[in-house]
Amino acid sequence: MLKPVLFAFGWLFFALGVIGAFLPIVPTTPFLLLAALCFSKSSPRFHAWLLAMPVFGAAVEDWRVRRVIRPRAKILCASMLTLSIVFIWARPNPSLAIKIPVTLLMVGVGTFVVTRKSL
Repeated sequence: MLKPVLFAFGWLFFALGVIGAFLPIVPTTPFLLLAALCFSKSSPRFHAWLLAMPVFGAAVEDWRVRRVIRPRAKILCASMLTLSIVFIWARPNPSLAIKIPVTLLMVGVGTFVVTRKSL
């Protein structure tokens, strides 16, 4: 019963990671790591597929095997998160009730990524 749920979450996180590659407000690396985790528990086939991807596979494998995030990925993640926070706060909308939790989430994700070991 848990495998189909993890499989669905794997696809959700993968989609969010791909979206994050193009939208500065959505981080890529954490979502791909979550997708890899979900696929590893639910579908060895899709887990292998994700690891074999030329764009994302090496980064996911670095995390899976060595628990490291490449410096370039850290810099890109921190830069995009910072730009996103600036963008959100520079606009009159949305309200503070949205800005504050989104900012806290982004700071949390950024802190996690930046404090991980590098290659």
